[in-house]
Amino acid sequence: MLQLFLTHSLESRVKETLHKAFWDILREQLSKTPPDYSHAIKLLQEIKETLLSLLLPRQHRLQSQIEETLDMELIKQEAEHGALDIPNLTAYILGTMAMLCAPVRDEEIQRLRVMADPVHLLREIFRVLNLMKMDMVNFTIQSLRPHLQEHSVEYERKKFQELLKKLPGGLTCTTEWLRKAAAEISTSDLLPSSSTSETKGSSVPPSSPAAREVFSVHSPTAVLNQAYMDLLHWEPGREYPETMLMDKARLDALQMKVNQLAIIAAVLLVSSSTCGSGVFSSPGCGDRLKRVIKALLEGLPDTRLEDVLMDISNQMHEEVNSILLQLGYPVLSTDKAASLKGQLTSLAEKDNAVRILIEQWIQTYLRLCLYPGGQNAKNLPQGLAPIQEELLEVGQRFGSLIHHNRQVFGPYYSGILKKLLLPERKSEAGSDSH
Repeated sequence: MLQLFLTHSLESRVKETLHKAFWDILREQLSKTPPDYSHAIKLLQEIKETLLSLLLPRQHRLQSQIEETLDMELIKQEAEHGALDIPNLTAYILGTMAMLCAPVRDEEIQRLRVMADPVHLLREIFRVLNLMKMDMVNFTIQSLRPHLQEHSVEYERKKFQELLKKLPGGLTCTTEWLRKAAAEISTSDLLPSSSTSETKGSSVPPSSPAAREVFSVHSPTAVLNQAYMDLLHWEPGREYPETMLMDKARLDALQMKVNQLAIIAAVLLVSSSTCGSGVFSSPGCGDRLKRVIKALLEGLPDTRLEDVLMDISNQMHEEVNSILLQLGYPVLSTDKAASLKGQLTSLAEKDNAVRILIEQWIQTYLRLCLYPGGQNAKNLPQGLAPIQEELLEVGQRFGSLIHHNRQVFGPYYSGILKKLLLPERKSEAGSDSH
C-alpha cells in the first residue's frame, strides 16, 4: 500500500512539474521579440477541438463559426507574419464558452474576461473547459439515467435468476427475513395502540405514507418496509437475505454510520441540557464539540462503547470548560461536571432513555426515506438538528439503495409475501363472515 502511495505521489509530482514547465515555456515564447507562437498554436488547436466536442448535433451554425474563427491554417499564417491577435481570439473563445456552459460556470467565465495576462488566461480557459466537459458528461449521464436504470434492473434480475437456480435453499433466508418482519409488525409498536412511542416527538404527519402504513398492519408494503428497516440493526452472525447480499457491505456501512450519529446526537443533547444552551448557542461551539465526538468515535466498533464514552465524557468536560472560559463564564462546578460525565457514560446502556429517544427519531426519519420525497429536512425532529447534514446524506443513500433493490427484487418479494400474508387474510375473512 505504501509503495502504491509513493508511486502515485511520484507520478503526481512528475505531471505537476511537466504541466508547470509547459506554461513556463509558453510565457517565455510569447515574451520573445518577435513572439514564438508554436506552443500557443497547439493550445488553440486543443481549445478548438474541445469547443467542437461540447456542441450538440443540431448546432451546425455555431460549428461553422468556430471552424471559421479558429481556422488553424489561417492562424499559422498570421503567426508566421507576426500578426496573430491572441486577445481577440481569447475574447471569441470566452464568448463561445459563455454560450455553451452550464449556468454554474457563468461567474467563472466572467472572471476570465478581466484577465490581462495571456498565459494565465489560456491556462484558466483550459481549466474551465475541463469543468465544462465534466458538466457535459454529467448531463449526458443524467439524461440516460432512466434508460440505464431500466436495463440495470433487468440485467440484475436476470443474473440473480441464474444464480438462484444454483442455490440449494432458494430464497430461504429472504423468506425468513420477511416472515420475521411480518411477525414484528403484528406484535410491535407499529400497531395503532402503541405506535405513538415511535412517532411522538417526530414530525410525521397523520396523512404521510409512514402514518398510513401503521394502520395497514398486514399490507405487503408495511412488511417489506419493516424488513428493510431491520437491515439497519442486523444481528451479527444472522444469515443475510439472498436478495440483499450484493448490498450488504453498503448496508453495514450505513448501519455503522447510523449508530455513530445516534451517539453524537445523544451526547450533544445531554451536554446541552446539562451545561445550558449558552455554550451551544455560541457561534461554532456546537460544530467544535461535534468534531471532537466524531474523532473519538472513529475507534468503533473495534473499541467498546463504554470505553469510548468514557473518553468522550472526559474530553467534553475539558472542551466545555474551555468554551466557558473563552466566553467569560466560570467553569463547570464539581457536581455539574460529575453529572455530565455520569449521564454521558450511561449512554452505553441500551435502555438509556435519551439514547432510545434519539434512535426512535432516526428510525422514524429513515422509514420516511423509503417513500418519494421523504428525504426532507422538514421531516427531522428538532433534536436531530446537530446531525441534520449527515442524516440527510444517510437517508438519501439508504432510500436510493432500497428503491433500486425494490425494483430488482419486487417480483420475488411479492410472491413470498402472498404466501406469508394470504393465509392470515383468509382466516380473518372467515371469522368476519360469522
